[in-house]
Amino acid sequence: MPGQRKRKQKQRRDWERSRPDRVPGHWEPLFSTQVHSELKEFVRRLHEEGTVTDPAQLRIDMFCGRLTHPSSYRVSVYVPDVEQAGGGGESRR
Repeated sequence: MPGQRKRKQKQRRDWERSRPDRVPGHWEPLFSTQVHSELKEFVRRLHEEGTVTDPAQLRIDMFCGRLTHPSSYRVSVYVPDVEQAGGGGESRR
């Protein structure tokens, strides 16, 4: 198809620019559980409510357990820094 290559390259460049590691900010934990079905339900609700629209803004950590500690899951969302997101239009003296 004509133009498909350009379109895919543009989408990739746009995604690279808006990746969480390119934008200053931090990961904020939202939810923690030891039950995998609760994790799936929470992530599904986030997508349905529109809280998280970009999968790159969501992180799921799995902390592997041992015999004495069960495995646990933590869902975090990326929050850009407010002071850096403004573009820094002010000059310092």
